[in-house]
Amino acid sequence: AALNRLEEIARLLESGEAPLEESLALYEEGMKLIEFCNTKLNEAAKKVQKLTRNSEGEFQTEPLDSAESPSSDTEN
Repeated sequence: AALNRLEEIARLLESGEAPLEESLALYEEGMKLIEFCNTKLNEAAKKVQKLTRNSEGEFQTEPLDSAESPSSDTEN
């Protein structure tokens, strides 16, 4: 639902038809939704584990390397 609303906000802002006051409100709502989505994505990334084989050929799990997990590139 949050991602759908974010896409809707992007369409509204890109159309340029919204008045300035409404555009500012949409922008603020969009920024809050981006933060929400990033938080959810980071929480999900913490739950992901990598399946590997040990030296005996048995499967084991280990945490996904932080370099492989999604980062918050949108944060300044």
